[in-house]
Amino acid sequence: MTDRIRWGILATGGIADRFVADLKLLPGAELAAVGSRSTAAAEAFAARHGIPRAHGSWAELAADPDLDVVYVATPHAAHHAAAKRCLDAGKAVLCEKPLTLDLDSARDLVRTARERGVFFMEAMWMRTIPAIRRVRELVAGGAIGTITAVLADFDVAGPFPPEHRMRARELGGGALLDLGVYPVTFAYLFLGAPEQVTALATLGPEGTDESTAVAMSFASGATATLHCGILGPGPVTATVIGTQGRIELPAPFFSGQTYRLVPGTPGAAAEQVEVPRRGNGLGYEAEEVMRCLAAGLTESPLVPHAETLDIMRILDQIREQIGVTYP
Repeated sequence: MTDRIRWGILATGGIADRFVADLKLLPGAELAAVGSRSTAAAEAFAARHGIPRAHGSWAELAADPDLDVVYVATPHAAHHAAAKRCLDAGKAVLCEKPLTLDLDSARDLVRTARERGVFFMEAMWMRTIPAIRRVRELVAGGAIGTITAVLADFDVAGPFPPEHRMRARELGGGALLDLGVYPVTFAYLFLGAPEQVTALATLGPEGTDESTAVAMSFASGATATLHCGILGPGPVTATVIGTQGRIELPAPFFSGQTYRLVPGTPGAAAEQVEVPRRGNGLGYEAEEVMRCLAAGLTESPLVPHAETLDIMRILDQIREQIGVTYP
């Protein structure tokens, strides 16, 4: 590996644009190549971002010898195939969330990475955002006592056409995998794996979920109340409630730059805290990948494989209860 970390970008959609913009802010990060199923799309993306090499297929990108890590930015129905190709080629991979459409395929990617001895991480950027990390530290330090409940919502306003990735079954559509992964992960960050999961949903004509409500209970006695949907704008906020206070995260809770610490003592003043964020916020996950590569790690202690698989297991449970399946 060179002194710089050489990045390949697989796919050329909007999330790839935002990731690359943040990658340019990181010392030691080198944008080396981009790959797409279309040569024209790869070349246009390369020209837009000043990337020296454009590959007209995933296979060409995976085989590029001058890459240290590949960022997989496809829609999530293609995550398994794209990440698998790169891992099999011996490339480290940062793969967009949700890691795959189901637990079995997620396990396959983790198993492949371990067999190849290469770094692999889900790009759940929320886990690396400074404000989220600060709130986790506060909670772990007892700032609000024992956690009793977590509340989180991620609803957006449509309408989305039937062929859109938010609706189409063949693209892994529905609110849960695209949006619900955030509230589910948020609850997991503070409470771990639930003992019981109960989910209800409204399905659209495509057979994917338009509105999903999830209740969870935990061994500690705590509960989580979560919602996601594509029918109307939600607050997109989150709250962690403890026996001695609560912490509120304003919209968008998963990537914001502030939180509010509300003491449980009557009359005590709430504290509004600013935690500045760099760029779009996607650079922090890239920074974690680069730190791990420099240290010779094959997984991140901040986004460990076991927890990624735990969350995929929860998403599978929810999908089974609400009756959403994929081809």
